[in-house]
Amino acid sequence: MIFSTSAAFAEPVTIAALGDSLTQGYGLPPEDGFVPQLQRWLDAAGEDVVLINAGVSGDTTAGGLSRIDWTLTPEVDALIVALGGNDLLRGIDPSVSRANLDGILEKAKARGLPVLLVGMDAPSNYGADYEALFEAMYPELAEAHGALHHENFLGALAALGNREEALERYMQGDRIHPNTDGVQLIVDDLGPRVVELIEETEG
Repeated sequence: MIFSTSAAFAEPVTIAALGDSLTQGYGLPPEDGFVPQLQRWLDAAGEDVVLINAGVSGDTTAGGLSRIDWTLTPEVDALIVALGGNDLLRGIDPSVSRANLDGILEKAKARGLPVLLVGMDAPSNYGADYEALFEAMYPELAEAHGALHHENFLGALAALGNREEALERYMQGDRIHPNTDGVQLIVDDLGPRVVELIEETEG
């Protein structure tokens, strides 16, 4: 674990996690969702941080853009953006998803907020061109906006190798949403990047 060197008695860093059902914690007890588990991970790492669950089940990048203004309340110091999974499910043109994410990042930039942009791994069923365009938009937008980037929200599960075993052990019955243990793997993978985001707010 990485431990913070934040000054004692400083105000906690407030981070909004803007996302879809993966962020919201679909199908899980409230305490087992992504945001509560990440909060506990950061607490254990000694970080003085408050996470806001701004995940909405079924949300697309367009939905995220439509609510970014009221998500970025005055107390928010940084933003995690984890959107795109529902764009994939609907086969939305990557150029449309890119424009929406770009709009979200522009709003954060206007507020001077550091951002962690979390990507998604596109399936191959829409073709190689679609897959390449979709996956490329995350690192390209992160570089363009000076944001931190994490390649794949579900990367910790994909890295397990045996896909069927991973689906059986770490996913809910719908084979789309992680179970409690799956979320823990995701949090262990993403946590260090969130610590970097916190450090950017303190820099």
